[in-house]
Amino acid sequence: MTDQTRPSFRAALANRTIQMTLGAFAFIAAAAGAALAVQATASVGATDKAAIEQIVHDYILEHPEIIPQAIEKLQSKRLSSVIDTNRSALETPYAGAWEGAADADVTVVEFFDYACGYCRASLPDLGKLVGSDKKVKIVYRELPILSEESGDAAKVSLLAAERGQYMPYHKALYAAGRVTRDTILGAAAKAGISKADAQAAMASSKYDSEIQSNIALAQKLQATGTPTFVIGDQVLSGAVGFDALKEGVASARGK
Repeated sequence: MTDQTRPSFRAALANRTIQMTLGAFAFIAAAAGAALAVQATASVGATDKAAIEQIVHDYILEHPEIIPQAIEKLQSKRLSSVIDTNRSALETPYAGAWEGAADADVTVVEFFDYACGYCRASLPDLGKLVGSDKKVKIVYRELPILSEESGDAAKVSLLAAERGQYMPYHKALYAAGRVTRDTILGAAAKAGISKADAQAAMASSKYDSEIQSNIALAQKLQATGTPTFVIGDQVLSGAVGFDALKEGVASARGK
């Protein structure tokens, strides 16, 4: 991963957030205008455009709470559509980069960075989730945006996924604390990966396409950082905790 990738990812996210906000307000204005226009026409019994616009204006001023509610609903619908369109790409793991049930009825996707403390804090919650629910699968998607070492860690992680040693490496690196080349090599060794193979993975461009694909997916979901979870048609941001993850799974299962 190059130094240019991380800034461009952040810039893209910021730009998409601005576009989403502006688009939402435009949508609200149009939707409110259409809906209230009908009500206004019926109440005044005329097609007085100025009167209708004043009614819409006054209603929004009197009920400003509809704006964030409408934005949230609009974003939820948009994300649901994005998730459905990209579900296969999201829920199909890279080799062995997953844990839990092979025949799961709900898949939880986590976008994460090994240098992210909140991702580390979420690891026990995910472990508790798959330990308590035998029909859940966790798919891990590397999103190394925080440091150069994040990219190195992600590449060795994908190598571990190919070797069938993903979770041993994953847990060992988080347990090591700060992500450095030494802790990456140490976690690889604990997963049975030689120093030479781990160094070769870090230097290779083999895994760039997978990482770039994850970045593209995160951008489509308007992810604002790590961890970001996708459960059913929901996107959860941050270290949301076990209860929120469990509720997300129950909601996905109920649909």
